[in-house]
Amino acid sequence: MNFALFLFILVIITGAAWALNAFWLKKKRADGAPNPWWVENGASLFPIFLIIFLLRSFVAEPFRIPSDSMMPTLLDGDFILVNKYIYGIRLPLLDVKIAEIGKPERGDVMVFRYPVSPDENYIKRVVGLPGDTVAYQDKQLFINGEAAPLAREENYLHAGRLQYSMQFQETLGTANHRILNDEYMPAYVSDPGNFPGREYCQYNTTGIICDVPAGHYFVMGDNRDNSRDSRFWGFVPEENIVGKAFFIWFNFTWPKPDLGRIGAFN
Repeated sequence: MNFALFLFILVIITGAAWALNAFWLKKKRADGAPNPWWVENGASLFPIFLIIFLLRSFVAEPFRIPSDSMMPTLLDGDFILVNKYIYGIRLPLLDVKIAEIGKPERGDVMVFRYPVSPDENYIKRVVGLPGDTVAYQDKQLFINGEAAPLAREENYLHAGRLQYSMQFQETLGTANHRILNDEYMPAYVSDPGNFPGREYCQYNTTGIICDVPAGHYFVMGDNRDNSRDSRFWGFVPEENIVGKAFFIWFNFTWPKPDLGRIGAFN
């Protein structure tokens, strides 16, 4: 279901009830007569729905993390807030940019509409900007020929599993974040799709090298060996961008929430 469209319809219906009452029915009703139930409910709910719609469209929108592809930064079960205006103001529903504010930067955790299926929202880290040459070779990231600094950290133990991953501190521009690599997973990209812009990418036995075309971004998950990202399905067009993730406001992990993750983000 398109929740934004559903919320917009609620705004229209309740707003129409409020306006009909305020500008016509109220004048025809006898003094002291009670409001019809649909007027009472519609008029009272209209400002609530309108405020939610405006906040969600232009300020911040909540999302739930549905997978482990962004571990250890974000976990399955995290609920996050996404800044909707930092990359520019867009008309709700139409996704047409009407005001330029900023651009994604390397290291940003970005929510976007999945290019393969635009009805789905994905979240990954921005690695390559338009015009960059991105190489991921032998599990080392290179941007324009320079290796992204890596510092080895203590191995990461996956919760509920007797499984470890190698953990590193990676630096992209001014962003410092942790990434995971599985030592025994191959470095090459298996079964990449025939995506738009495939001609800008070269695949080899040690990974991938891509020239990021204008108006597009190259994104990757922090759980590098367990993320289907730009290495597999290509670039993110600028028009698919939703916003920048910036805050964990809740976590629900079975069998109990991990409240210590609230506010945690890197």
